[in-house]
Amino acid sequence: MSSVENFLTLDEEQAIVQAIIQAERNTSGEIRVHIERTTTVPHFDRALEVFQQLEMSNTKAQNAVLIYIAVDDHQFVIYGDKGINEVVPENFWESTRDTIQQHFKEGNFKEGIVQGVLKAGDELQAHFPWDSDDVDELPNELSKG
Repeated sequence: MSSVENFLTLDEEQAIVQAIIQAERNTSGEIRVHIERTTTVPHFDRALEVFQQLEMSNTKAQNAVLIYIAVDDHQFVIYGDKGINEVVPENFWESTRDTIQQHFKEGNFKEGIVQGVLKAGDELQAHFPWDSDDVDELPNELSKG
């Protein structure tokens, strides 16, 4: 599929939102998914730009995660805020990346994103467990560019 509008159905988008809600139940971490058609800058740099545009660095514990997807480029980036990067090993996101990548290779885009979100939530829970004063600091819906 070559356009953002056709990449996921409305039901698939809702399934991803539900996965974000589920993943955030056990962690104070915040997860967002951004989908756009393409970018002219390196994908990691674009993920950082989107992270800033979505004001994801404003979370109290600086523990937000962005799953950035450039549909036409067949690329994705998992970008974690500095609060995460200060406490996790360098290869922290490899299992999440591998989960997403395997589903994407099979053409199962919704399932790849859902499983990636849930895996990211599991990973975050170990370092940023949910606390009784935790609030949902960021929207759960997908953002599109």
